[in-house]
Parts: sequence; C-alpha cells; structure tokens
Amino acid sequence: MHSPPVVVVMGVSGTGKTTVGPLLADRLGVPYAEADDFHPPANIAKMSAGIPLDDEDRLPWLDAIGAWARDHADRGGVVSCSALKRGYRDRLRAANPEAVFLHLTGDRPTVAERMKARTGHFFSDRMLDSQLATLEPLEPDENGMALDISPEPEAIAERAAAELRRRAAQK
Repeated sequence: MHSPPVVVVMGVSGTGKTTVGPLLADRLGVPYAEADDFHPPANIAKMSAGIPLDDEDRLPWLDAIGAWARDHADRGGVVSCSALKRGYRDRLRAANPEAVFLHLTGDRPTVAERMKARTGHFFSDRMLDSQLATLEPLEPDENGMALDISPEPEAIAERAAAELRRRAAQK
C-alpha cells in the first residue's frame, strides 16, 4: 500500500480493539493509538464507577481522537475507538474523511466472557448492555468493514490488512 489510511478499530468493549489494533498497525507499518488514552480523567472516573458516558462526555474525547486521525492522514495509523454511533463516526470522519472503520463484532455471551477475563481495565461488564443498546452498526455508505471476533486476533488483523490492501489496489 502506498498510503495507508487511518483505521478506526471500533466495537463494544471486550471485542478486542486494543488487541487487534496494534497487530493491524504492525501489519500496515503505521503507528497505533489507544482511544482510552484520549479520555479526560473525569470520563475514566465516571466509567470506573459504572456510569455510562453520555454524548456530552464523549465529544471532547472524539475530537481528540479526530485530531490524531487528522494528524496521521498523510502517513496512516490505527486507533481503537468504540465509535458506537453513526454520529460519532461522522465526527471522526469530519476530521479525516478517508478514515476506514473496522467494526469488530461478536455475540453478547462471547463479549461478556472476554470482559470478565480482563484485569486492570476500568470498564466493567455491567456496562456491556448499555454499549450494545447504543451500538449502531456500520451502514452501507460508510467506509468500513465488519469482522467477527471468533478467529484469533492475528487472523483478524491479517484479514483486515489484506482487505485494506485489496481496496488500495483498486484505487
């Protein structure tokens, strides 16, 4: 690929965004950023208390991720971000119109089991239902792809990289 895009690895918590994201970035030879690192302390405190964020909480966070995506438009990058609503993705696309969204999908029992197995993360599996209710899957007019989380993370990253290369070759 001549100019890798910025890829936003999206999905509800527990789908493997922070596992697949760095693997994909490595395959594409681009930097990786973890969206959780863009949250202000107040957001982390709220989520740690089991309180879902509202849209007002998310706007500065999305704008910070969007700034990163804009700054990496010419060299590409991968950033993990739940990007659950179309409006959130539209806000990120406003910062980088060429961004590609990789939606990691899985059924509730699989995601819940993964969340229970995690340690050292501020997000609780109690909030999974809130995220699933909020999730608006990619629409046909959005630049992106959905991949199931059942395969090993390396296989998911390789499949995503192959699809991105195929798309770049068609341009």
